[in-house]
Amino acid sequence: MNATSFRHVHDLWDDAIAARLDPLGRLVYRSNLLGADQRITNTGGGNTSAKLTEKDPLTGKVVEVLWVKGSGGDLRTSTKENFSSLYLDRLFALQPRYREAPDRGPKTPVEDALVGMYPHCTFNLNPRAASIDTPLHAFVPHKQVDHTHPNAVIAVAAARHSEKLTRDIYGDDVVWTPWQRPGFDLGLKLQDICKQHPKAKGVLLGQHGLINWADDDRACYELSLELIERAARFIEERDRGAKTFGGAKYADVSDDRRRELLVKLLPWLRGRLSGKRRMIGTVQDDATIRRFVNSADAPRLAELGTSCPDHFLRTKIKPLYVAWDSASGDLAKLKGLIDDGLTKYRADYAAYYERHKHPDSPAMRDPNRRSSWSPAWA
Repeated sequence: MNATSFRHVHDLWDDAIAARLDPLGRLVYRSNLLGADQRITNTGGGNTSAKLTEKDPLTGKVVEVLWVKGSGGDLRTSTKENFSSLYLDRLFALQPRYREAPDRGPKTPVEDALVGMYPHCTFNLNPRAASIDTPLHAFVPHKQVDHTHPNAVIAVAAARHSEKLTRDIYGDDVVWTPWQRPGFDLGLKLQDICKQHPKAKGVLLGQHGLINWADDDRACYELSLELIERAARFIEERDRGAKTFGGAKYADVSDDRRRELLVKLLPWLRGRLSGKRRMIGTVQDDATIRRFVNSADAPRLAELGTSCPDHFLRTKIKPLYVAWDSASGDLAKLKGLIDDGLTKYRADYAAYYERHKHPDSPAMRDPNRRSSWSPAWA
């Protein structure tokens, strides 16, 4: 696919910039480009890696090192300090230990124990903690790996017939696998998929996201964009037009009017959400999301919650939808609806926590919602 034909992503790669960078710098550069577009991955989500040759500070010999975005980093803002580095052969040396365990699989004691072994695989005393996704990158037999959570791909991954849709969109280029918690076992599954499908370019992780690979860093970046574009076009071609999301329920308002309402509302809303800690708001009000929040089906669909576990970490289990007709301009009514919605949201979240907590669960986090939607803006 020609980069100039992209409609849903932007090819931001600049050969002149990349040429001035060392291999690790190019990994950081690629990561920043992927993270710069919220359609590709949300803040703090996704990770990238490169298997690079390095000089071992102990032996002086050339060794293969996995550089992978570590825990707590964000692709858009990451620097070299946000990447962990691990001896690749030491990570592979953990495989026999895992396979010898009598009880193995997701969430088993041996899988959790191996996470504690990652620091023993650290190259050159790098203090950045390795991510739980490290095996997903280590065991894919290619030099460059991107793992993202693109909106278009998540729509496919979270669909009822996700496996069939993956085949329809990608053919043999991408292999579907059901969701399971990221960890050592999933890394081994990806390794097996690569062996069974040597021509595959990536894997769609059910209800999770996309992981794809190449042996060249720019090729890996371009492949990420291409696979996202293919999913987005598949969805675009099946758009129901005026009937999408049950059709429009509320009329849109002008950009100026929307800004006027937001200027009056947002300081008040920030105060309502900053009871435990101060919050800073981000407004997303593009045409695509306005079509959703103004639709007849938006309240029902919003209540379904997040479509991807990675989104759950950022937004809690669901957004707060406020059914208010922006054409009325009645901000007093909107504030009342928000106050009522926040009260119910906090109660729902506390009940959710009580239902699912374990004896060793951490204390309940701030019950305020992280995202809210209302007609006229998101």
